[in-house]
Amino acid sequence: MHASFTPVRIRVLAVLVILGFGGLGVALASGGSAPRGRVTVAPTTARRVATTTPASTTAVTTTTAVATTTAPPTTSTTTVPAPATTAPTIGMVPAPPVVITGSGTLQGRTIAIDAGHDGGNYAHASEIGRPIFIGTQTRACDTTGTATNDGYSEAAYNLDVALRLRDLLQAAGANVVMTRTTNDGWGPCIDERAAIGNRARADAAISIHADGGPAGGRGFHVLLPGLVTGYTDDIYSASHALGVDMRDAFLATGMPTSTYYATDGLAERTDLGGLNLSNVPKVFVETGNMRNATDAALLESADFRRREAEALAAGLRRFL
Repeated sequence: MHASFTPVRIRVLAVLVILGFGGLGVALASGGSAPRGRVTVAPTTARRVATTTPASTTAVTTTTAVATTTAPPTTSTTTVPAPATTAPTIGMVPAPPVVITGSGTLQGRTIAIDAGHDGGNYAHASEIGRPIFIGTQTRACDTTGTATNDGYSEAAYNLDVALRLRDLLQAAGANVVMTRTTNDGWGPCIDERAAIGNRARADAAISIHADGGPAGGRGFHVLLPGLVTGYTDDIYSASHALGVDMRDAFLATGMPTSTYYATDGLAERTDLGGLNLSNVPKVFVETGNMRNATDAALLESADFRRREAEALAAGLRRFL
């Protein structure tokens, strides 16, 4: 009897047991004792949950990342000039245009830049004193401009910023015309300054200045042409749009809007020949107060003048 339970016979009996209890074998192989009908249902349910849950989670994660992390820094870095705490890399040498406007952004556009006053005006009092009718009244051909307390002249400052701006605009593809490119002459008169932009049929014109305001007052302001029938009515609306764009862009320099003149950095004038005699959209930007110690220190800084040029280029780009 002991001899009949050989290993071969044990294996045969094991096969018969497995064949006789196939249902139980399948259930055990599935990891449980449930009947076979439930085994096919559970995977279907599991797949439905797996398909739904990851899809929902992925959609939420992707939307949040793009909206709150990726987009704002890219927009801010590309389109907004660096604040006062970050030194820009753009100087007198034409900057990589992509930093300011993108390569070719201003292709085909003509911009007139008027650097206010001139370094030699002091020696030509009779010439710059010549009266010129500007539509509303008579004004002098030009003036000497102001200066900081330590002698940095507005004429020299205006030209420095104007040349920096010219380089940036040309790098972006614009055709730029200047009322002057040196600081050792006199004039030109206010009617000729306007005529230079008119003859070029400029898409926009900007006159760069610094104010000689009260010592306790700070900030910049943009002067817009007032409505003068027969003179500015054809450029009034466009010039105001240009002025708002320039004001908004210049805020990025960190210079505040004027605390002593204008409202929110904007003011209309009907007594400026450079505006009244212009046939193209034009504004004056009084970039700061040279008689204020805080403003003067900024205007005398090459780094700040670099940022000013960037901001003015950005404002022109917005308008055009």
